[in-house]
Amino acid sequence: MISTIASVGSEFQREIVDSGRLASFLFFVALLGTFGFIRTSTWMIRKQVSWWPGNVEVGGTHVHHLVWGICAMMIFGYIGVVHQPDSPWREIVTVFFAIGMGLALDEFALWVELKDVYWEKDGRKSVDAMIIAGCAAAILLVGFSAWMTLADKVENSVFAGAGAFGLVGIAIALVNAAKEKLWWALGSLILWPVGVVPAFRLAKPHSIWARRFYRDGRKRASEERYGVAGAEEAPEPGSGPADSGATAST
Repeated sequence: MISTIASVGSEFQREIVDSGRLASFLFFVALLGTFGFIRTSTWMIRKQVSWWPGNVEVGGTHVHHLVWGICAMMIFGYIGVVHQPDSPWREIVTVFFAIGMGLALDEFALWVELKDVYWEKDGRKSVDAMIIAGCAAAILLVGFSAWMTLADKVENSVFAGAGAFGLVGIAIALVNAAKEKLWWALGSLILWPVGVVPAFRLAKPHSIWARRFYRDGRKRASEERYGVAGAEEAPEPGSGPADSGATAST
């Protein structure tokens, strides 16, 4: 057991610390950890768990955790950019900035809708935003640099191939993310062939990809595939041009 822990510690030192990726690793862990914690917290508040602290209120007004996240990003973003502290303060600032980002992204739907839809269908936007942010953080931490590290260790003849292999995975992940297939995007970063088929299939109707590239037929096909109603609704009886005149007698 001790030898296993020592081995893991040695690998962590070599792959994360010595390679200069400690701050990126801490950012990734703090971001996902904050999201998991705050989601658990809000669920327990909703279930009215007696021993769990409730919502924060000031003067009878509920203060969303989005506010604390924005404040944290403002404070620690300023410290990181202006003062640029050395290690270990750089890593500490990184962790607190990631915590603030996690708190803010957990209420991303509130940014977009300008109303509290946390537990409604539109609240799903917050989860999607966190998945995208987590994928981006994972790419910066592992995706590209891992393949470049591999390329450094192989013969020059396969350098381009190893680098291209990693870039293909990142490209497929980005396509899936743009099509709102976020779990496939995450899987593509680990083993990119799993994301090839979803990347070539229809995007979700409200995704960035669909809004940018789909017109008419492709748009309708996407709506039919995912069971989303079209933007135009059928007119009510009596509202169309054909119904404007008197009804013919039979």
